[in-house]
Parts: sequence; C-alpha cells; structure tokens
Amino acid sequence: MNILLVEDNLSIVKGLSYLFEKNNFMFVYKTNIRDTVLYLKETGNIDIVILDLTLPDGNGFDLFEQHIKERKIPTIFLTANDDENDIVRGLDIGAEDYVTKPFRTKELMARINKILSRTKKNNLIKVGNVTFDTDRLVLCRDGEKVELTALELKLVNLLFTNVNKVVSRSTILDKIWEWTGNDVDDHTVTVYFKRIREKIGENVIITIKGMGYRIDEK
Repeated sequence: MNILLVEDNLSIVKGLSYLFEKNNFMFVYKTNIRDTVLYLKETGNIDIVILDLTLPDGNGFDLFEQHIKERKIPTIFLTANDDENDIVRGLDIGAEDYVTKPFRTKELMARINKILSRTKKNNLIKVGNVTFDTDRLVLCRDGEKVELTALELKLVNLLFTNVNKVVSRSTILDKIWEWTGNDVDDHTVTVYFKRIREKIGENVIITIKGMGYRIDEK
C-alpha cells in the first residue's frame, strides 16, 4: 500500500515514517502544495493521502478539491485545528476522515486500515475477460498483463475510474495537456484509443459519437 503524507512538520513526518514502515506501507512525504501537485501528476499509484490543512504555500482544503478529489484517492485531513466548522467542511467536500493534532499513532493507523479495507474491494474492475486494477494500475486480458505506454495507461485509468460514465473528448484533451504539456486535437485522441483497443484486443471501450468514450462494467 502506498501512502502520501502532506505535512510540513518534520517531527510528525519522522514519527509517521517509522509507523508506516513498521506496517509495511510504502511512504512518500511532501511539505508543500507545489511539490504535492507535481508528484500527483507523475504518479497514479497512491492508496491514501494524509493531508495537513495548513501548509506553507496554501490551504489543504484547496489542494484536496483542486487536485486530489478528482483522482478519488481516500484522504484523511490531519490538522491542529479542531474547529467544528472545519471538520464538517472537510467531510462535506469528500474527505474520508479528519484527525486533530496531537493524535495517537495507533488510532491513526486503525483509521487508515479501516479506510483501506473498505476501498480495497472496489479496486478491481472487470469487463468481460479484461480486468483493471485501479490500485496497481495494471490492465490484464485473460489474466495476462497488457503492456501500455504511460499515457495510454493514464487514459485507460481515466475511463475505468469513471466506469459507466461518458468521458468527454474535451476532458480527455484537457487531461492530455495536463499530463504531457502537448496541445493535441481530436484526431490524435482517436489514434490513441485505436492503439489502446488494438493492444487490449477486446471491444471494452465504447465510442459515444460526438461526445467521447465510455467503459461499461458488466
């Protein structure tokens, strides 16, 4: 399991580093919003985020709403502020939990395990003989891994994490620009999905003419 800790208090980072390593969790920490956003763009393999609300370059609420929520990564807010309105706001915008400092490490670990045990069940999506593990970002056909480029994998993940929903071409174009910095057109998107379909060898990606693409869970 992979944990991303966003916290600028290095004493807390050190304590949680020991806790996570002891429990066999992979652990990455960032101390500000800028570095966190860059890291989120580089990786899709995060199981849970522990997020401080007060960071040197901004607000944890904004970071969550603008960069984490759309990725559907379970998030626990970690903060010294125990104001009831902030707690309610954090839960209302989609956080899984809210832990105030000082906190007991065993209690935090119990909350993490509870969230992971619930979300783990939803990590494997099956469509016909094709499965996609949204935790490990692995696509398989008949149990065999399908090799995809980094961009192809991100596009597949975008569709599978929005299963049964149409992902519009405009959203896909925006995402490709966000991931690569390249300004592409509709034709390029068509070519990308043609290649992905050829690699998968199954018609799991449905084209919704004039709108975008969809994967239906069966």
